[in-house]
Amino acid sequence: MSQRAAAQGALSLGALGVVFGDIGTSPLYTVQTLFDPRDPHPVKVSHDSIFGVVSLIFWSVTIIVTVTYVLLVMRADNDGEGGIMALIALIRRRALPGGRRAKAVLAALGIFGASLFFGDSMITPAISVLSAVEGVKVAAPSVSGIVIPITVAIIVVLFMAQRLGTGAVGRVFGPVMAVWFTVLAALGVRGIVAHPAILKALSPTYAAGFLAGHFGTAFFSLTAVVLAVTGAEALYADMGHFGRGPVRRAWLLVVFPACILNYLGQGALILGHPASIANPFFLLTPGWGRLPMVFLATVATVIASQAVISGAFSVAHQAGQLGYLPRLRIQYTSEQVRGQIYVPWINWLLLVSVLTLVLAFRSSAALAYAYGTAVTGTISITTLLFFYYARHQWRWPLWIVLAAGGILLAIDLLFFAANLTKLTHGAWLPLLIGLTAFTILITWQRGRELVTQKRDREEGSLPEFIAQLHAMKPPLPRVPGTAIFLNRGKATAPLALRANVAHNEILHQQVIILSIETMPAPHVPQAERLQIDDLGFRDDGIIHVTARFGYMDKTHIPGLLPLIRDAGIEGSSPDGRLSYFVSRIELVQGHAPGMSRWRKRLFIATSRITADAAESFRLPRERTVIMGSRIEL
Repeated sequence: MSQRAAAQGALSLGALGVVFGDIGTSPLYTVQTLFDPRDPHPVKVSHDSIFGVVSLIFWSVTIIVTVTYVLLVMRADNDGEGGIMALIALIRRRALPGGRRAKAVLAALGIFGASLFFGDSMITPAISVLSAVEGVKVAAPSVSGIVIPITVAIIVVLFMAQRLGTGAVGRVFGPVMAVWFTVLAALGVRGIVAHPAILKALSPTYAAGFLAGHFGTAFFSLTAVVLAVTGAEALYADMGHFGRGPVRRAWLLVVFPACILNYLGQGALILGHPASIANPFFLLTPGWGRLPMVFLATVATVIASQAVISGAFSVAHQAGQLGYLPRLRIQYTSEQVRGQIYVPWINWLLLVSVLTLVLAFRSSAALAYAYGTAVTGTISITTLLFFYYARHQWRWPLWIVLAAGGILLAIDLLFFAANLTKLTHGAWLPLLIGLTAFTILITWQRGRELVTQKRDREEGSLPEFIAQLHAMKPPLPRVPGTAIFLNRGKATAPLALRANVAHNEILHQQVIILSIETMPAPHVPQAERLQIDDLGFRDDGIIHVTARFGYMDKTHIPGLLPLIRDAGIEGSSPDGRLSYFVSRIELVQGHAPGMSRWRKRLFIATSRITADAAESFRLPRERTVIMGSRIEL
């Protein structure tokens, strides 16, 4: 085997553990939820319904996951990165028809899709771990009362361990999930052998017949069928970690066959033993293997939860870099993998939310009612954004976009409409979470625009300020050392520089005005990192440096000093005197137009979670000076 083939195989194995945890654990609860008698619209067990729902599951997974995501959407990558935020960045950075208004509408849709993902990130750990631990009720009914305490303990340990990073654990994720998918396939084959007639459900005629002949039942069943495709967004979002090829191969050769075999096996079991609808997944397992299966399923669901939690960290980080969230405290947990991050504030918010869901719903079946809305909403938005991008960037013919996009979007919207029927049974929850997150994101973006406008007026023109400095008689005293002033661009003067001149009446020998620019691309090469502007006064030691970072790059300002020196500029004085100056803004609610009072209060409240600039940019505390100012909204 060549080194390239071995490397690709290793990536595919890794993808099993990180990308497919969520969708790979869906067999635990999908079929059970379909036939759950407690469901407001349960599917009654019959020959037609069994074949119909199994066929619906197969074709839903095939169309939504294989066709929409694996074959189509994954082609739209942002320098190798995927996910709905990457799709938003692609649309924002391209000169697409419709101008700023069209981009703003599409970006808002994308942000709403990303907001729904936060709801998914809260529900997935709760339903996944609960469904696995509930296997105890089948394997050892006498101790079924400890399901909730065990679930709570596992979830607490899972979130407490996030700060350690997934690097070490990640190495075993792939092999564990490989065992999981092997067991899924084996159990499925066991059920199929007992009732091979279930294989006829692979024909689309059974799905079409079920929809046509029992539309009311079939329509409501889509709220449970959608559970089989939860995690589809992860295929796209985690593409940057492994590459398009390994993710596609892992899905087509391992995950897809294993899951479908297991769904067929569960359908076969119910066909022969209708009473097994109580928990067809664990009842498909031989009696001697049920306790080990509970353990394996619990491990698999922890891995599935880990993937979604890591995705929430990435989405929050990308949202902050693109201007939809304040700067959050980020910890990078791997020196080798840039995408492995830990966001403490998001972690503890998710922990509280997941525990609340577990204690409020208390069963995976009850949580399943709330699950599909966020997933189908995100999938529908992703499909719409993709076909818009394909039409205007790749110049796909209009008839292909209307035909293919129309069919796929119609299927997505049918699932979304079905899940809206469960609004009073829990589907309101992910929508509420999504709307809350969306309101926070767009409020922060709007408030940030207003603050920027006011700050521009207070800072004034940078070229004019520098010219005034050079025209001063007598000139300001120059003190030894280098001062680096963080600023938002080169159009305006840093407030900290103005304050230093006004109160201390000095200038350092070397003054570097440094701006950080986040590009709508995941990574920026080192060779393209810096742009130097001498502002017309380079001989006097005052320059402007723009440092470009991708939205997935680690923003480390001290690490820029070697690049600055390589550009022919002294990044620090010979005696090592180097100081960083940061402007801190205090926001106060006023009566200025631009936002309603409640949004101003929300914006100011959100600003309080902003991470300290010195910590975010990795500035040494002992060399950092923070100077404050006040802005009234």
